[in-house]
Amino acid sequence: MSTSFAPAQAATLEALATAAGLRFTDTQPGQDVTGKATVRYTLALTADLNPPEHKSLTLELGETFDAADPKFGATLTTWFAETARRLEDPRPDCALSLLGLPLSFRKFQWPFHGSTSGADTQLVHGEIKLETGEESVLHAKISASMTKTFNDVVAAPEQPFAESFIYNAVRKTMDQGQLELVKSGNRQPVPVTTRYYSAKQGRFIFNDTSETQRAEFLTAKAYWLSGILGAGQPVWIADPRDAQYLNTSVADLKAAAARLATDGLLVLHGVGEAAAPTPKLMEHTAQYQIEVEDALTFIKPHFNEDMRSGNTNM
Repeated sequence: MSTSFAPAQAATLEALATAAGLRFTDTQPGQDVTGKATVRYTLALTADLNPPEHKSLTLELGETFDAADPKFGATLTTWFAETARRLEDPRPDCALSLLGLPLSFRKFQWPFHGSTSGADTQLVHGEIKLETGEESVLHAKISASMTKTFNDVVAAPEQPFAESFIYNAVRKTMDQGQLELVKSGNRQPVPVTTRYYSAKQGRFIFNDTSETQRAEFLTAKAYWLSGILGAGQPVWIADPRDAQYLNTSVADLKAAAARLATDGLLVLHGVGEAAAPTPKLMEHTAQYQIEVEDALTFIKPHFNEDMRSGNTNM
């Protein structure tokens, strides 16, 4: 594997990938939006000898990032392990929002870079796209920003240390109706503020969800990511990223999936951490299509008719 990293750093990354059951299928020099050098690795499962594009994920690191620094070891090990587990899914690039929208996350450019406008923020650019199994051009270009307040929270401004909370902030912003899926358009802001982080608990918190909401999330995830996009292959329902997004635990997600299996809606796989939809669940196509249509209507900006009539309160 040839990179511009020092040999020790490259060896560290390769060892972590191998231990997680991953391999680098490609390594390319890159640069962030400010022109600083990066290295982009394409990752696939070791056993997947000829993976299609949607069965690979990208790791992009700043060229000067010291992957061999022991203080980064635990986080990198966890990131590689979780990435390997996501790559077992039929669409590892996809996630579901609480609105019921299946979304792919691609074209993210790491690491964080400073705002060129002079603001005291760090930015990451990327793109999400609606994925319903049909041809769609609806997408949103993202500009996720966090203040330097997070410097003490995030160990490094690199992908493995921030990817989960950035993706969850994107989903949360969409849930609030503050991101629109369009055919074309400019980048839309996703502010990652301190209201998403509990300094007392030392963790990110995005949504307070009920047992019912988590059950609905898991069934919709199984329907879309397995039943529609994955040809019935099981999806990871105990994903720590989803647990963070739903403000719950991995154990709770597994327990919720077990109850749904008892109800005849999910078929569990492995040790109960993956699931596929049953034929009974797949009969709910009309319901899930309506949820998508309602969500798209919700996130679409609407003209204020009171302002058209001059009835403003300014």
